[in-house]
Amino acid sequence: MSSRGTKRVFAALVTLTLGAGVAAAPPASADRGPKFAEDPTTLVDTSIGNNGDGTTFPGAAKPFGMVQLSPDTQLKKYASYDYAQDTILGFSHTHLSGVGCQTMGNIRFMPTTGAVTSSDPAQYGSKFSHDNETKSPGSYSVKLDKYDVKAELTATDRTGQHRYTYPAGASENVLIEVGESNGYTYAGDVHVVGDDTVEGWLQGGNFCGETKNERYKVFFSAKFERKFASFGIWTDGKLTPGARDAVLGSQRAGAWASFDPAAGKQVGASVGLSYTSVDGARLNRGAEADKRGFDAVKAEASKTWRDELNRMRVAGGTLADQRTYYSALYRSLLHPSVGSDVDGRYRGFDDQVHHSETPYYQMFSLWDTYRSQNQLVALLHPDRAADMTKSVLKIYQDGGWVPRWALGGGETNVMSGDSVTPWVVDNYRRGLLDDKTSRALFAALWKNVNEVPADQSKFRGRDGNPSYVQNGWIGYRDVPGYTFGDTRQAGSATLEYSLADCSLSLMAKGLGEKDKAKTLADRCGNFTKLWDTGTTSKGYVGFPRSRAEDGTWVGEADPAKSTGFHEGTPWQYQWLAQQDVPALFGLMGGKVQAEQRLDTFFDMPLLLSDPAKAAKDSWVHGAYDYHNNFAFNPNNEPDLHAPWMYSWTGAPWKTSAAMRAARTLFTDTPYGMPGNDDLGTISSWLVFAMAGVFEATPGSGTYILSAPMFEKVEIAPEHGRKVSIEAPGASASKLQYVSSVRTGHGRELNRTWLSHDELLRAGTIKFALTTDPASTTWGTGPAAAPPKLVDAP
Repeated sequence: MSSRGTKRVFAALVTLTLGAGVAAAPPASADRGPKFAEDPTTLVDTSIGNNGDGTTFPGAAKPFGMVQLSPDTQLKKYASYDYAQDTILGFSHTHLSGVGCQTMGNIRFMPTTGAVTSSDPAQYGSKFSHDNETKSPGSYSVKLDKYDVKAELTATDRTGQHRYTYPAGASENVLIEVGESNGYTYAGDVHVVGDDTVEGWLQGGNFCGETKNERYKVFFSAKFERKFASFGIWTDGKLTPGARDAVLGSQRAGAWASFDPAAGKQVGASVGLSYTSVDGARLNRGAEADKRGFDAVKAEASKTWRDELNRMRVAGGTLADQRTYYSALYRSLLHPSVGSDVDGRYRGFDDQVHHSETPYYQMFSLWDTYRSQNQLVALLHPDRAADMTKSVLKIYQDGGWVPRWALGGGETNVMSGDSVTPWVVDNYRRGLLDDKTSRALFAALWKNVNEVPADQSKFRGRDGNPSYVQNGWIGYRDVPGYTFGDTRQAGSATLEYSLADCSLSLMAKGLGEKDKAKTLADRCGNFTKLWDTGTTSKGYVGFPRSRAEDGTWVGEADPAKSTGFHEGTPWQYQWLAQQDVPALFGLMGGKVQAEQRLDTFFDMPLLLSDPAKAAKDSWVHGAYDYHNNFAFNPNNEPDLHAPWMYSWTGAPWKTSAAMRAARTLFTDTPYGMPGNDDLGTISSWLVFAMAGVFEATPGSGTYILSAPMFEKVEIAPEHGRKVSIEAPGASASKLQYVSSVRTGHGRELNRTWLSHDELLRAGTIKFALTTDPASTTWGTGPAAAPPKLVDAP
């Protein structure tokens, strides 16, 4: 059905409600419209996604901080805290938000009473109730029922702060586990130092079991406010009272400290972390937390988050809308994590300690974050984004190659394709990098897109390059081992290589590298070389398909089941050609046929009559349900940009409809995320969608507009001018569409997109919305769609 035909059929659906009745947000004043929240931290629920799907954590952290101090209810699981469980094993200092493999959970503290008789968390863990939890950005507290102890946590960038309140007269202990983490641990030791300090380190790694030999080191120094009455250590199950030093055995290594209950009911501890050394951990602790006190640190963490959330604040909508939005914004700003000490030292990918003049960041889940989260950080924190990009250059300079999925000081080699290239290009095109840094990064990326590391023991690089550079596609081979990760995912990796190379052509052009720019631009269309016109599905002809090096097709022809597509199917990956949408639509038979495919993909007829039902029943449901599907998958990354493809069909109103349907999948409950958050990727996708702007083509620096879900959005970039988005009457609970857009001093915008610079200079963007898609022609003109990537301004 054509766009106009769909409009006529569904024009009557003008007041459709997407969800059940929910409490309204604070009342609006009559003259100024809805008000912004006085303190948006009160609208954040850090328990959202605390399960095996979202895999988020509820504890204390600062924005982009080294420390994430949070409770653990289980070990060796994707989510070390699961809301459905009722036993806390301790409070560890490192977590990653939303990852799909077990990792981190390092240096776990647990307060207990009574005699210390076991090093097994299954024995000393405590029951708890969610009724006794208090969670807020930057802090967490809970009552441990077994011991009647109140545990309070807060954090600075590089320290975790503990305060434990014990029952009167009870013995007071703190257990510190160093050897056993949520991820794998390979070495470590712990030392009781003097009468108030415990220090140590551990070596972890083997994230997702891909490379198996990648490692990171983390060190700590914990200083207690009170002196030890007694202490001891353990190795595995053997406890040794009075001993000071323990080394990791086959499973565990730890220490405990006991305190005289006559000296008070509270025990406080300041725990400095470092990835360089114990000396670095002491330095971080002394600089950020010592002598400040728990309450002062907690107040500062809360203020920092209040300021962060106000960088992109919203007004209007329901209370549930605002809680969902601000919680997503919070999760979007947790990573990457600062990896350098307060003196600028950091541990590089050569396992040596270096010094950086700017903050060094780590934890780069690039396959995920290059699609949305990187753009949000660059918009709100251009200085941080620049430092993060320089950190990627340091990884190259120290380790010899650019990263793919970097964990601490190790390359995990997880995921396929080439995500680092558009990630870097996006920040370059936003003007965040100086010329020297840009040229050094371009040289690193040029090497990455054309070669393969001679030694792949640390970095596998683009292992598909040999056949890709020669033929324009990666020759599929079912070869085991991480060094063939792209080769086994040849279909999707080819599509990602093509997008990456196309984006890099813009950087080459900007740096005056004309010949290299042409070489890269010639690869923009490599996605066409995977198009198999002999495949059919749902009445549509032609889909991407993996090819062997000799050009023969590989695997089943069914695009819902085909071989070589990472965590997805050709139905979902067919849209990953944003760099040249006209060419893609040409393969599909033109814009009309492409729009019909999109309508099938989203089940648009059902979506327009019952958005929530379409999202729940027609789309892919389940965080790990990657394969054997032809529908939209909002739980994972490969097709997150697909709703905005309607901007190229002349039906941008359907983007607004699709994203309002997607909004129904996110709730303000612990089960309110449809899939892994992947270090803020899914959350930032939602943030942009609710604000009405999204960069659908990574590397372009171009935002596509859709109907905002709040009446007001105010963006306040660090050191930049505020941008106001106004959409009177906007509501996530109604199907609404853009009827007009005006920027600046009333200038009408008929196209569907703005460049990054245009957004920053817009001042005010005013949307007029309608519930009748037949009444709007906005964004349908011949020049309304975003340009090809090579033509991006």
